[in-house]
Parts: sequence; C-alpha cells; structure tokens
Amino acid sequence: MLILLPPSEGKATAGDGAPLDLAALSLPEMNEARETALEALEALCSGPEETARQVLRISAAQNEAVRRDREVRTAATLRAADLYTGMLYGNLRLPELLSGGSAELTRRSVLIFSGLWGAVGATDPLPPYRLSMGVRLPPIGALGTFWRSRLAEVLTKSADGQLVVDCRSSTYAAAFKPSGGTAERTATVRVLRETVSGGVAKRTVVSHMAKATRGALAHALLANRVDAGTPAELAEALNDLGHPAELTGPPGRNRPFVLDVVVRA
Repeated sequence: MLILLPPSEGKATAGDGAPLDLAALSLPEMNEARETALEALEALCSGPEETARQVLRISAAQNEAVRRDREVRTAATLRAADLYTGMLYGNLRLPELLSGGSAELTRRSVLIFSGLWGAVGATDPLPPYRLSMGVRLPPIGALGTFWRSRLAEVLTKSADGQLVVDCRSSTYAAAFKPSGGTAERTATVRVLRETVSGGVAKRTVVSHMAKATRGALAHALLANRVDAGTPAELAEALNDLGHPAELTGPPGRNRPFVLDVVVRA
C-alpha cells in the first residue's frame, strides 16, 4: 500500500539534525531534479525579498520564510514526520506510528509530496522550507508540471502491484497522475459532509474538515496494518474501522476510483 499525502503549509521552524544530504532522501532517482529546484529557490531568495515573497505567495510578515529558503542547505534537519504540522498531520500522528508496531509499514507506505523535493518518505531528514507546488518558480516554471514529468516513471514503478490511497489536494495531485494499471489500483479520497434536514440527507464536499479526516483515515490504515490490495478491499476495511466509505467506479479509462468518506453531522 502507498499512501500519497500533501505536505502542510504549517511546518516546524527548526531541527537538530545534520544539514541536508540529498543522498539520504527516498527516491534517489529524483536528486538531480531536486538539485535543480533547490538552486532555483536559492537564487530567488538571494535576490530582492519583495520579489521572493511575490513568487512564493507569502506576506511581508513572513520574511523569515525567505531566510529559511535561502539557508536550506545549511540548516539543521528533522524527520519529515516531525517537520510537517497542521490539521492533517495532527490527526495522522506520524511520530506515534513510527515508534510503534506499525513503524516499518509507515516507512514503506507514506509518500509526502513537496514543491521542493518532489516526494519524500516519513523519515527523510529535511530542513524547514517554504515552497508550494502551486508556485511558478523561475526559471523552472510551474512546479506541478516540472515534477509531473520527473515523477511519473519513478512512482509508477514504486506503485507496481500496490494499492494506492491518494489523500492529496488538487495542487499536489498535479505532480503525479496515476494511469494504466496503477490507476486501476488507486482510490482518490474525497471527504463529504452529510447533513439531514427535514428527513432529507444532503452531502457536500468539504475542504478544511477533509484534512483532519484524511489524516485520521491514514492513521487508522497504518495503525491497524490494513492489508488491502484493491480499492474495494480498502472501502471494506475503512467501513470496518468506523470510517463510512463508498467506492465509485472510475469516471473513465485510466482513471482512479473515487472513495467517498462520509462525515455525518
């Protein structure tokens, strides 16, 4: 099983590990592309701060983020599991999973997408940084497009024969679109909020609540060491774990299944 996650906008601001070593990251085939993105980010943040803020889409109050990006090679690192914070990661509780009986499964299963690194594992040592996949980074351009051409072959190979649970937001889904046999084994998680008014149930797609739900769902799969091989088996397992889930067939050829997780108000 592979669980695909977005990063979080909120991140820890300091680590205590050795400085960045690209050779220590998962998917070493990506290191040339990571170096390209890193050089572009350093060049941007070594210039006028106002320009860097505009490109990175941050406010004047976040100048510290520009400094961190400028010093990303020399800053102390920490595990990705400890770097990413926020609603999804608060519910996912990666440090807890990595210290218990699900540690090896978590190391093998979790891939976190990143505008700077492409995709990384839960234990990869990373410095604090700020770079969304939605940014157009000079001279690279749109990062989703940059990474899509570089991740497709690597991640298709990594996902060979495995169920893929896609918990990414649309911004990060742009960097890898499962196709062919991989798509047939992929379930894209969508979170729906169900309310009842006048005896009639109504469902709406939610965003903020979706982060917490996806985190809790991924935690349940890993903590219970779920061994599902197909989207249908995944839906059955989630229902057994108390997460109401409904599977919809692919909307077209070479498209993933949609797994609706229902949160009832």
